[in-house]
Amino acid sequence: MSNAARSITVFGIYLAVFGVLFFFIPNSILPLLGFAATTEPWIRLTGLLTAILGIYFLYSVRNSDVVFYRATIYARLIFFAGVTTLVILGWASPLLVLFGMVDLAGAAWTWWALGSEKGK
Repeated sequence: MSNAARSITVFGIYLAVFGVLFFFIPNSILPLLGFAATTEPWIRLTGLLTAILGIYFLYSVRNSDVVFYRATIYARLIFFAGVTTLVILGWASPLLVLFGMVDLAGAAWTWWALGSEKGK
């Protein structure tokens, strides 16, 4: 497995696990991030979509879809910028930036891995 594929696999597992957790037990996680527990369905829907994204990541590795790997770099940078904006505007807990930082680190890993594999 290439380093780029490994970065996508790790991130896909991260998305799938957190997606499932937010779908089934959101109120165990939300307070840890500075959010109130909720009975609204939106957090569970977000968890479901996150888990589905994780499946896309994992499926892309099975097919060595380097174009998808590159696309995830931009998407994860946008996510980081988005959650950072929410925090700066005071609309979200600063702890939410932790999720953004995971995306930022994952994007950097994938970018670096694709760059280093290009010369091989």
